[in-house]
Amino acid sequence: MIIRKNWLALLIIVIFFTSGCPAAFVGGAAVGAGSGTYFYINGELKTDYYYSFDKVWSACEKTVADLRGLDVEPLKEIGSGKITAMIENEKVQITANYKTKNVTTVSVRVGVIGDKLASQLLHDKIADNLTRKK
Repeated sequence: MIIRKNWLALLIIVIFFTSGCPAAFVGGAAVGAGSGTYFYINGELKTDYYYSFDKVWSACEKTVADLRGLDVEPLKEIGSGKITAMIENEKVQITANYKTKNVTTVSVRVGVIGDKLASQLLHDKIADNLTRKK
C-alpha cells in the first residue's frame, strides 16, 4: 500500500514538473521499451533497451531527426556509437553501446552538466521510436 502511494506521488510530481515546461519538447512516454531502471550518474541518464544495437541506433537517429537536431555529428563503430547535436539550444549527447545480443545500453546527456528531466524525456522518445511499428 505504501509503495502504491509513493508511485502515485511520484507520478503527480512528474506531471506537475513536465506540464508547460520548456524541457518537455521531446514528447510522450512509451512503456515497455526500456528496462524501467535508469541510472543518473555524472549528468548522464543510462538505461538498457532490449533490442539489437542496430535497431536502438536507428531509434536514436530518428529521435534526433524528429526533434530537428542541428549540427548533428553521428559516430558509429562496431558495437558503439555517439550522436552529438543541438536540440532546443541545448547540446545533446546520446551514446549507445552493445551489451549482449538483444540488449543495448543508451546514455543521454543534455547540456554541459546534465539535465535529468530532459534526458528522461529523450529516453522516452527513443523508447517510443523503438516500439512504433514502421
